[in-house]
Formats: sequence, structure tokens, C-alpha cells
Amino acid sequence: MRGRKRHLLVDTLGLILTVVVHGANLPDREGSLLVFRRAQPTWKRLEVIWADAGYSGLPAAWVANIWGKRLEVIAKPKCKGGFHLQARRWVIERTFAWLGRYRRLSKDYEYLTQTSEAMIYVAMIQLMLRRLGQVRAF
Repeated sequence: MRGRKRHLLVDTLGLILTVVVHGANLPDREGSLLVFRRAQPTWKRLEVIWADAGYSGLPAAWVANIWGKRLEVIAKPKCKGGFHLQARRWVIERTFAWLGRYRRLSKDYEYLTQTSEAMIYVAMIQLMLRRLGQVRAF
């Protein structure tokens, strides 16, 4: 297998709820269905899921019909040239940036996709523990 794709479902703070890692030969739309299938039994209280344009079409219909949730696809702005901030897109990009600081996640070192998923969870656990250690009680 050459290359991997990582799909994350995060909350509004950027903390990971669900992770799916699969081979790069699988399209994003099919990979997104893997995320939603894995998240469906666990995260029943979700109301709105924001996604980028790669998740439009089949995933949006599946989430609405099967899971009963609303999937809002964030479209790219119509402006041309330059950087334009997309609403809510920065949350997931920030999470990917946090994970990119971990050497083991910076490249595709793992042989199994399950190991890659586990390493993402370990990195997020370490990040949350470090932040909890910085909280001071009054």
C-alpha cells in the first residue's frame, strides 16, 4: 500500500472523537462513510457535522438518511487568489497541525492502518494530558 489517508471527526475544540486511517487508493467519499459508520453508535448526541467539499454527495445523504444528522458541507469561497478563511475549516486543520508535531505521525512509519489510528489516539491523549497539567485550581 502506498500512502495513507487520515479522516478525523473532531469536536468544536479540535479534540478527536473518531479516527479512520485507510489506504490512499480509497476515495475520500468512501473513507468518510467509514468515519460515519464508526462514529454512529458512539456519538449519538451530535447534531451538526461540518465537512469540506470532498464529503458532499453520498456521505451527506447517508448521514441524513441513516444516522439522522445534518451534514453541512463548507464550500470554498468564490473569490479567486490569495488565502481565504473558510468557516469552521480551521478547527480540523488545527488538529492536523497538532498531530503533525509528533515525529511518529509526521511520516507514514506504520505498517498497519490500525497502528496508525492508535498512534493518533496516543498523540491526542498526550496532548490533552499536557494541557490538563497546565490547569491551575483557584
